[in-house]
Amino acid sequence: MRLFRIGVTTFGGLVLSVSLATTSAVAAGGHFIWEGPKGKIYSVQNPPDRKCLDMGQEARAPHNETKKPLVVYSGKKCKGAATRLGPGQHGARGLTFSSVVFNP
Repeated sequence: MRLFRIGVTTFGGLVLSVSLATTSAVAAGGHFIWEGPKGKIYSVQNPPDRKCLDMGQEARAPHNETKKPLVVYSGKKCKGAATRLGPGQHGARGLTFSSVVFNP
């Protein structure tokens, strides 16, 4: 079984346009997990609510292990085809995305 890297130090190319200094009142709570280049697994803990986050590199197979819904988008800046994932839902391994917003 693959080990998940947990924490804000291993964003794996997640380019944030917002400050990571969030509190639980403005965070989705839990983990967002995805697969990056060469099948490497990345995650972010307690991502911020209602902020569009662009991925800095290839991203696919999103796993929403947060307490709130999220939407992944095929394009940057939360544009393009959108796929909504509720809490605990996983996207298909072939689902690629370029940006994500939590608790839209």
